[in-house]
Amino acid sequence: MFYCREKELGDLNKRYNAGKFECAVIYGRRRVGKTALINEFCKGKPCVFFSALNATMGENLEALSRAIYEKDHKDASAAPVYPDFDAALAEITRMAETERLVFVIDEYPYLAKANKVVSSRLQHIIDHVWQESNLFLVLCGSSMSFMENQVLGYESPLFGRRTAQYKIKALTYKEITAFNPRLSAEEQSLVYGITGGIPHYINKLDVKDDIDSALLENLFNTSGYLFEEPENLLKQELREPAIYNSVISAVAGGASHLNEIATKVGIESGVCTKYLKVLLDLGILKKETPITEKAGKKTIYGIGDHFFRFWYRFVPKNMSSIGSGRIERIYEQAIKKYFPDYMGLVFENMCRDYLLRYTEDLPIILADVGQWWGTDPKQKKEIQIDIVGTPLEGKEYIIGSCKYRNEKIGVDELELIKDYAKVFGKGEVYHYYIFSKGGFTDGLIERAKAENVKLLTLDDIYK
Repeated sequence: MFYCREKELGDLNKRYNAGKFECAVIYGRRRVGKTALINEFCKGKPCVFFSALNATMGENLEALSRAIYEKDHKDASAAPVYPDFDAALAEITRMAETERLVFVIDEYPYLAKANKVVSSRLQHIIDHVWQESNLFLVLCGSSMSFMENQVLGYESPLFGRRTAQYKIKALTYKEITAFNPRLSAEEQSLVYGITGGIPHYINKLDVKDDIDSALLENLFNTSGYLFEEPENLLKQELREPAIYNSVISAVAGGASHLNEIATKVGIESGVCTKYLKVLLDLGILKKETPITEKAGKKTIYGIGDHFFRFWYRFVPKNMSSIGSGRIERIYEQAIKKYFPDYMGLVFENMCRDYLLRYTEDLPIILADVGQWWGTDPKQKKEIQIDIVGTPLEGKEYIIGSCKYRNEKIGVDELELIKDYAKVFGKGEVYHYYIFSKGGFTDGLIERAKAENVKLLTLDDIYK
């Protein structure tokens, strides 16, 4: 089944129907659904779909020759191999003379790695031949840094040739409900917290009866697809997966500053910076600064991919139990017991998404939503505000709190975020939002009515 990319699909089809030359660049992290989108777009259309190989140019030329032959023939084993890349592109040109043809180069970075001049060759044929044709070229890649710098970047030979670009991101907490619509809001939020909204992981988690059974079968199981996924992804993307694994483990273990991470891993800070940059480019790690402040000493690192965060939180410490098949016996106490704690950061992410994407009932026009932390000079302690919504203009801010707990939240939480707003100190007017999985006490509900404080439950943000 194809879910949730209707906007991108509609835009691609609109461009296709216009009949002009197109060069659409589609990129995003692995498993996010780029190829599924392209396959859906190509249905019923004349298409040459070439998936580049992490191999030599000769092997890629053979694969491209087969892809061209497969368009009109069932048996690709008889495909002739073109003498060179230019000859293969000339055949694409000939085919596009008689029909509207989609030519897809999937995993384009592999092809560019195999042939350093391929981007220049494409640039030449786009400028001198394809620009006046009705060819629909699609360049797709999973290496986001490569696609942004070597395809879309101004130093690339292909700069200015693209007619559209689509950065495919993970699905939001609401979008993933299409995969398992029968699940409750709490179950949906947990699926989001485990998979991070990556369609491939949602499919591989394969929730049939309940999430616990799905986890035990497909993640906490040495034969399950998701069990080795982080390791396999690191091996596929990186030359030194062991060091990258150590860096991620350090961050997962609580190290958030460069020096802390470097010390835990046992490498120099300058060297560590290079590894961190690669993981940031892959979207596995994230770098955060308190909203409204510039990057600096307060900048911290965290795991930005929910699936990696879930895996590193629960798999390494239970590896022996998983390997011996005992995990089912201790699952409740060793894993499930800690889900509410794990889901805290996930819930904060969901609530920020709710404010940015899913409600128009806001007192201000938001410029951005993030978190803020700093020092309370009176208490002489660090404080953190889960949600700060900054205004497009003016000095009215949204200040919010997110609690993924079963118990009801009371008036003390409102008093606390009011105190935190004073420490934040950048606004003239504050609008308070409290999000709670377990609901609210009668006292807070009455107080909220009187003071126009917005109270929202987990169920509310799914409506």
